[in-house]
Amino acid sequence: MSGQVTVRATRWQLGWDLELVGGGVTQVRTLARAAAQVRDYLDTVDPAIDHAGWEIDVVPEIGPALTDVRRAQAAVAAAKAASQAAARDLRQAVRRLREAGLSVSDAAAILGVSRGRISQLSADEAA
Repeated sequence: MSGQVTVRATRWQLGWDLELVGGGVTQVRTLARAAAQVRDYLDTVDPAIDHAGWEIDVVPEIGPALTDVRRAQAAVAAAKAASQAAARDLRQAVRRLREAGLSVSDAAAILGVSRGRISQLSADEAA
């Protein structure tokens, strides 16, 4: 059984208060440990459920900076998706060039990458 919980994190002098949406509060010294602390808390209040696979969405109460953080996270996710699509397109282009009988050197010149990269992409495609 898997689940999800949203946690509002509010900073205080010795760390962070973690308020679970729907009920429950715990504390942690650093946000890096927040998700683990929430899982430990959930395991304590409901030991019959394994919370190890639960998605813990920690939302720090940091004012307007949160908007910038969310925008940056979305941009990183979009860049990752674009990078994966570009790699897929590059592998397909290499495959098509090689199927058309072009040499590794010619394919590299057309795509503007090294011969080694063409060989690597050809191997990736074969795998």
